[in-house]
Amino acid sequence: MEGNIAELGQYIGVGLTAFGMGFAALGVGNVAGNFLAGALRNPSAAAGQTATLFIGMAFAEALGIFSFLVALLLMFAV
Repeated sequence: MEGNIAELGQYIGVGLTAFGMGFAALGVGNVAGNFLAGALRNPSAAAGQTATLFIGMAFAEALGIFSFLVALLLMFAV
């Protein structure tokens, strides 16, 4: 087997970290989406849920970006 086993382990760890945090972002997006689907069944409450929609989308996007940044840090800085 060619290459360094520590380098191979580093790549496996980076991949697992990226998948784990990426799936956390999917979970946050799913929770925010289901909350809004339930909250917006009442049409009179639709106007007040816009901030919740943007916060949920921001958290899901932030977790996706953080997973990418952590993967890059693990790959190149460690």
